[in-house]
Amino acid sequence: MRFSMYIPDNLERPAPILYHLSGVIYGVEKNEIEAKGLSYYVNAVKKPWNKNYQMFSYVNEELPNIIQENFNIDKDRQSIMGHSMGGHGALISALKNPGKFRSVSAFAPVCNPSQSPDERLLLECYLGDDPKTIEEWDSTCLITKYKGPELNILIHQGKNDQHEIDLKLENFAIACKKAGIAASINLEEGYDHGFYFISSFMEQHFHHHSKFLCDSI
Repeated sequence: MRFSMYIPDNLERPAPILYHLSGVIYGVEKNEIEAKGLSYYVNAVKKPWNKNYQMFSYVNEELPNIIQENFNIDKDRQSIMGHSMGGHGALISALKNPGKFRSVSAFAPVCNPSQSPDERLLLECYLGDDPKTIEEWDSTCLITKYKGPELNILIHQGKNDQHEIDLKLENFAIACKKAGIAASINLEEGYDHGFYFISSFMEQHFHHHSKFLCDSI
C-alpha cells in the first residue's frame, strides 16, 4: 500500500496526525469491482476478498502502527477526514473506535449505503447480502448506537452534488438528532462532488481539526 505524508519542518516534539481517506470514481460496474477491488474501507467477509482485503483494519491499525514506529507522532492526538467513499471511511472509523479520534470530518460522504441500491451493491461485493452485516458498516446505523465521547463532526456537501441520492446525508443528519449527537452539517449552494468543492472548504476542515489537535490555532 502507498500513502503520502506531509511533515512540518523542524519538528521538535511529537506531532498530531490528521488522516485523509480518498474517494473513488463513480460509474464502475459490479464485475469490475469483483475483478479488481475498490476500497470501501471495510473488512471483507466474502470470498475472494476476505483473505487479504481488510481495509478498515489497515486504516485503523496497520497504517497507524507503521506511522508511529517511523515518525515523531503523538498517538493520543489523532483525527480523520475523507471525501465521498473516504468520508464514509472516516465516519465509520470514528464511530467504530470511540475515543480514538479527537474529531472527524467529511466532504460529501456516503452516509447510509444500506439504503442506497448502488452503494449497497458495492458493499455486497465484500460483505455478502446479509442486512445486519451491511448495517455494521453504515454510519447512519452506527450513530444510533454510539455511546462514546463527543465526535466533533463537520460535514460539507454541495447542493448540486450529482450523487446526492446515493449519499443520503439527510438520513445521517436525522439519525444524529434522534441520538442527541451534535454535528455541523453544511449544504453549500453551487457546488458539486468534485475537486473544486473539496478545495473550497478544505481550509475550514483543517481549522476544525486544529481546534482539537493543536495547543493553539
